[in-house]
Amino acid sequence: MASTSSWHRLRKRIHLICFLVFVALPFLNVVRADIPRQRFYFFGSELWINEFAIIFFALMFLMFLVVASSVLYGRVYCGYMCPQMIFSEASIAVENWIRRRVTRKFGRHERLGRVIFFAVIGAASIFLAFVFISYFAEPRDLFRQLASLDLHTAAGISGATVTILAFLDFSLVRQKFCTTVCPYGYLQGMLGDGNTLMVQYRDETHACIECKKCVRVCPMGIDIRESPFQIECIHCGDCIDACDEILARVPGLIHYRVGGLDTKRVVVMLVVICYAAALSVAFAMRHAVLVRVSPIRTSLYRVDASGRVFNRFRYSVSNRGRKRSSVILSIQHLAGATLLLEPNPIPVARGETVLGEFEISTPPQSRSDLVSHFTIEAGTVPDQVKDTFAMTFLAPSERQAP
Repeated sequence: MASTSSWHRLRKRIHLICFLVFVALPFLNVVRADIPRQRFYFFGSELWINEFAIIFFALMFLMFLVVASSVLYGRVYCGYMCPQMIFSEASIAVENWIRRRVTRKFGRHERLGRVIFFAVIGAASIFLAFVFISYFAEPRDLFRQLASLDLHTAAGISGATVTILAFLDFSLVRQKFCTTVCPYGYLQGMLGDGNTLMVQYRDETHACIECKKCVRVCPMGIDIRESPFQIECIHCGDCIDACDEILARVPGLIHYRVGGLDTKRVVVMLVVICYAAALSVAFAMRHAVLVRVSPIRTSLYRVDASGRVFNRFRYSVSNRGRKRSSVILSIQHLAGATLLLEPNPIPVARGETVLGEFEISTPPQSRSDLVSHFTIEAGTVPDQVKDTFAMTFLAPSERQAP
């Protein structure tokens, strides 16, 4: 009686989910870097290039998650979630299906089967290249360039390059990439230990009948009985299903094994939790509208005919949120000062940056300090967020009253 559990079936379901997630992420702006617009989208937040610190730590967090999963779950990522493995196995499955269909209808016609396979893989390569480049460019703009057969811009050249590489990968390289180019397997050798999840062969009762079905079903072509630490082994579990199917009355000859919770794993999990909490705090403290105010010192000041002194300033308002906003500028701690700014509030649409200049004037006095310290307050509507900017107002050391 065959085993009712099937790691292979579970793995293929996870492959489908991962493929759908891979296709959906750039279109939903969950994780995407828009290089032409200098934007980075991370789980609903739109980060600008001037927020590089948050972008850097967000990417480092994703990388650390992969490392942490390697410590805890070994190379399960390779077998269950790696795009290279998913597409490689899919291309093999498509090739075998086409070969069977062609043989059934036309007999052994290898050339026709190869032509159909290359046509299918070519179309799939174009689609996957489009999705991949969409992680770095606006998908709608990219689709228009693809429709116009654009090959002279960076996006067009990148798309053509990725298409060629994907076609060669799915038709020739496939799992060879895992054992020759990919560094993850070598990294796992350093991160894993005796408590890491892995597929293990254990035959204390000598029940193995040497059918070698575990070798035939292995996508990497290895014999798990030799060692679970082979760099080619992706711990997919196909050999477990094969062995349980043949030796249903002796289950567990090949099985998943994981050690207990030790100090190393506790530390890794605590670091992940603290990292995620710190990143959440950084996103929570982030202002959707970025306001900057600075003085213009090409001319220190000007005095009009009535004796009023004017200082000039510039502002920059960037709306990094999802809704239209406005910013109100006001003056604090500068007696008699007037803010000359139109319009005020400053309207700013979503994704827009507004630049402008304004003047602050003070009335004529018999005498005043050369430098006066004051504050410009910027209030964001409707978020009710306030920023303050410490400024200095320059004036002649002596001013005659009119």
